Amino acid sequence: MDNKKREEILRLLEANARYTPKDIAVMLGLGVEETEKEIKQMEKERIICGYHALVDWDKTDDEKISALVELKVMPQRGHGYDSIAEKIYQYPEVESLYLMSGAYDFSVILKKATMKEIANFVSTRLAVMEEVQSTATHIVLVRYKDHGTTFAETKKDQRVMVMP
Repeated sequence: MDNKKREEILRLLEANARYTPKDIAVMLGLGVEETEKEIKQMEKERIICGYHALVDWDKTDDEKISALVELKVMPQRGHGYDSIAEKIYQYPEVESLYLMSGAYDFSVILKKATMKEIANFVSTRLAVMEEVQSTATHIVLVRYKDHGTTFAETKKDQRVMVMP
């Protein structure tokens, strides 16, 4: 299968991981077996790394919060940022980790937790790493859009129409 078709499969799965190989085959004009085989191959190659549900936790009773921590670090000679990243992403509290350009080197997205748990993790695990020069912790107040999905509900106009 050519790379363009593979990318189309990936885009469809990224938009909706619940599409079946049959759904995708129909949408792209491919054979079901061929599509199934390609998806399995991309899973084996770790191009497809997993499938996730996108949850609006604000509609549940969950009261934990999300946090983003920016880290400024001192890169290691011969290893650059990779060895530092490896230390950080090993923590189960870390949801995502990105090497960034700009004022900070890493952006760390933490799993939902209580404010106390987040403060404890940042102060006892991240900030004390010898490579870390500074941190900035941001609490997510409202999540309007995530993974291309809008969470904010549009308000309906409830005004009464008046006719002259």
